[in-house]
Parts: sequence; C-alpha cells; structure tokens
Amino acid sequence: MIRVTRSAVIDAPIERVWALLRDFNSHTAWHPVVAESQIEGGEPSDQIGCVRRFTLRDGNRIREQLLSLSDRDHVSTYCILDASVPLRRYVATLQLKRVTDGERTFWHWQSTFDAPPGRERELAEMVGTEVYEGGFEGLRAYLRRARPAPARGAASGRTLAAGSPMPAQGVVVSAFGGPEVLRHQALPAPSPGPGEVRIRQTAVGVNYIDVYVRSGAYRMIEPPAVPGMEAAGVVVDVGERVAHLLPGDRVAYACAPPGAYVSVRTMPADQVVVLPDDVDEETAAALMLKGMTAAYLLHRTHRVRAGETVLVHAAAGGVGLFLCQWAHALGAQVIGTVSSDEKARLARASGCELPLVAQDYRFAAAVRAATNGRGADVIYDGLGRAAMAENLDALALCGHWVSYGQASGPLPSIEPEALSARSTTLTRPVLFHYTAERAALNEIARQTFEALRTRILRVELRHRYPLAAAAEAHRDLEGRGTTGPLVLLP
Repeated sequence: MIRVTRSAVIDAPIERVWALLRDFNSHTAWHPVVAESQIEGGEPSDQIGCVRRFTLRDGNRIREQLLSLSDRDHVSTYCILDASVPLRRYVATLQLKRVTDGERTFWHWQSTFDAPPGRERELAEMVGTEVYEGGFEGLRAYLRRARPAPARGAASGRTLAAGSPMPAQGVVVSAFGGPEVLRHQALPAPSPGPGEVRIRQTAVGVNYIDVYVRSGAYRMIEPPAVPGMEAAGVVVDVGERVAHLLPGDRVAYACAPPGAYVSVRTMPADQVVVLPDDVDEETAAALMLKGMTAAYLLHRTHRVRAGETVLVHAAAGGVGLFLCQWAHALGAQVIGTVSSDEKARLARASGCELPLVAQDYRFAAAVRAATNGRGADVIYDGLGRAAMAENLDALALCGHWVSYGQASGPLPSIEPEALSARSTTLTRPVLFHYTAERAALNEIARQTFEALRTRILRVELRHRYPLAAAAEAHRDLEGRGTTGPLVLLP
C-alpha cells in the first residue's frame, strides 16, 4: 500500500477555501491538470455518493466518488471508481484547519493506493507533485486572480477592461451644513489597486453618523467628499493581495473612512465581509453598522446579563430597535425612550417592556419608579447633551453610562465628582475601534448574522430612498420622522 501526503498553507480564510473544496466539481476552475469535469446524473456536487467524471489535460480519464463531507470539520473523502491511470483502491482525504491569525488556511491532503509492480515511485510522484502540489498552486493562483464581473446593464459576455474606471453616480457633501449640501453627480470608480476591491453597490445604509459627517461635527471628510459608512453589493474586481474576496461575491461593510453614498465604490478590502447566502443585500445595508453596534455594545462594552435593567434611548431608531430586541433576548428588563406613541408601540413590539414618551428628555423619575428606586444598570445613549443630567439621575449605583452617539449635541465636560456620586462608569465607545482587526470584525459580523438568522434581530425596512434623494433621507432622519433603518438604492 502506497501512502502520499502533502500539506500547504493557503493565504485565504478557511471559509473561502472550504467554499471551493466542498464543491466536488470545482477543480475545473482551479486545478491545472483538469481539462473538463461533470457530475454524473445531474446530482448536487456536494451530495454524498455523487460521482464526478473528468478528463486530465494529458488525456487520461477518471471517475471519482464523494464518500464523506463534513462542514464542521472541513474534511472530505473520495475514491477512484475507475481510471485510465492504474491507481488501484485509491482513497483520498483532504482536511482544512484554521491558521491562528484567522486569515490563512492549513490544507492537508493524503491518499493511499496500490500500483502495478515497478510503477510505485512514478505514480506516487505523480500524485504528490502533479495532483497535490499542483493543486495547491492552482488554488492559490485562482484566489489571487482578479477577473472583472459584468457591470449592471452590460451586454452579455462583456466585461470591463483591466484598469478601467467604471461609470458610477454618487452623493457629495459640497460644504458642511444641512441636508441641502448633498449633491448628486457622476463619480466614476477607479480600478482597484493592491489591497482594494471594487463593489457594485445595491443598497447603502443611512446612519446618524452620516449627519455628523455632513454637518462637520465629525471632521472625517473635507468637502467636497462622499459621506456614508455602510453598504452592500457585489464584487466587480479585486486588486493584488486580496485573497478573501472574489469577483461575484455578495459583500457588505460598515467602516471608516466615509464614502459609501455611491453606486460603485473602490475601497480597502480588509473591512469587507462576504454575506451569508441567507442575507440579502438590502437587509445587510440596514444591518451591518447598526447590528454590529448592538453586538459590541451588548456583548463587549457592557456585557448585559439576565436580570439587569437596560435603558435604551431612541428605542425605535435603527440601533435602538436592535438593542431592545437583543437585550430582551439576553433576559434583561428593557426600558426605552421614544418621541411618540407610535414609536412606543414599535419599541414595545421589539422587546422594550416600558417605552417612555419623553419628548422633553425627562425620564429619570419614570425609570426609578419602574425599578423600585434602584435605577438602570446600563444606559445606552445615542442622544448626547440633552439627556446628560437625566442619565446621571436614572442610573443605579455602580451603573454604566454608554454614550455611543450625540444626536442632540456633544456631551459637555463632566466633572469626576458627578460620576463619583454613584460610582458611575462613563464609556464613549466607537464601533470602528472594535472592528479594526479582521479577526474581531469577522467575529462581530458572524455574531450579528447569527442573531438575524435566529430571529433575535429583525430587520423591517420601512424607509427606502433613491440614492439621488439622500438629502430627503437626512431630513427625515433628523426630523425624528423615521423608525428603524433607512437605505438608499443606487
């Protein structure tokens, strides 16, 4: 019995590599010795027992059968049924393991077989070098390849020439100011450079941070410049040194720097994640920034425990609804502030047990009454200045005030004595610090998608606008006339 073993490290996340290798018929795309292949009987290419019939470039023909496939362990086993190459009783197993940094994959490939007397060395060398080592290099080349995907509306079979800018439209902040400074205009997207990706965007998320950027409260741009931190779409092409994305991937992101209000965007690839098959692009554009914000606020900034009392400001807003839903699922008592009876009904339907209509930012007394005088263990505050005094009064001893936004204006300086009166902890967190490392981004995104999949989070899109109507979306958002997420459609 002959045993051949080879191993390699692939510069791509395990999810990317496994997505290819679990497809029993994918080798025509990446293996250099395979000329053509098909699954017999039209069966799915990941079905146990399916048979692939393929031809090698040297003319040899082989039929192989998939014996086992484990998505949990990233292992597959297959055997040769018959072949023009004399590999007898051939059984092979490939297994993937995640490299510690999370962005690379260890691939172990081995097989056992018999060979005719005198041909043992020849066939062992062929399997080890041409099949296994050639396969490693072929997959690496496939993952590095940047093949443009057809642009929307392009004629069938036509693709962009390498290095070509792509016609696109976008919204520009012409000067710091109100919604009227948002101008819609042509903004071609350049070809991606090293470490970059070009995305044809199908939905763009609108968030309150976009208002801060547009007004100049957050100096993250210098006009004229494009705002927006969140979008979803389809990869057109990628630059060199991008291994975790391929043309045609459905993707999303929520990250700095601004620049999302465009129909096509060229941007750094390291903050872009591949969407699960069960998450559509509009949902992703409404979910990424707000859902990941809820994830890090509830599970990292302050780890909410069952039985705690949580106060959520703007509980019917984009982030507020997710905070209510998720905190309720964690077993917390959820109190929220809203600006109308309609929003109170929506917040209550999302797990907020006590929605308080507090247009004048008076809520502390009601919070204390609802908690037998104790107060809230944690306050998630996207309001800022106007809620400051009431927040301090509404907190329990050793309570945690998490100030993640400033819709009513930035917080003034707070004297330490104001916090020490109840041993209050004040935190001013930023999502992008929590997702700066790809491993952390992947984990928070995974946690967010899982919360959507298990119905902890529910995305209800009530507000859709054409990209050209971004100014109208900003007016509605600032006027507190919206509930839940807003998206722009290029």
